[in-house]
Amino acid sequence: MFAELVRHENITAVKESTRDVTNVTRLRNRFGDRLRILCGVDTLALEELLLGADGWVAGLVDAFPRETVAIYRLARAGRIAEAVAIYRWFMPLLELDIHPKLVQYIKLAAAETGIGSEHVRAPRLTLEGAERDSILSVIREGIRTRPALPDYLHL
Repeated sequence: MFAELVRHENITAVKESTRDVTNVTRLRNRFGDRLRILCGVDTLALEELLLGADGWVAGLVDAFPRETVAIYRLARAGRIAEAVAIYRWFMPLLELDIHPKLVQYIKLAAAETGIGSEHVRAPRLTLEGAERDSILSVIREGIRTRPALPDYLHL
């Protein structure tokens, strides 16, 4: 399919969301730099960036923009240990992006960090009860243990 798509000049990128990080290598081996590869799964972002993905279509960036950008820039700059440390802290939050209710989870995280609202449009429903409490626990623990970030803005 990609061999057919790359014939068209307006096809310039692919969002890699298969959850198989080896597809980054397969795409690079087959098409070189012809396509920009964007990781589409938050819990695989660092792995795919290190394997040659050009970017990250992030979900939790809505609530944690600094941490998301820090991981991206540190990885691109080869400062892997620093990126890994932030990524490991971030993982419980990133896992909110791989659930069918990812929109509600991410919006709740954005509300908790003071960046957005947890309002969702139908047919989605705002989280309630034990599920909401459970997700809030993950989010609040992430906020409580939020790491100090190294200088990453100038990378």
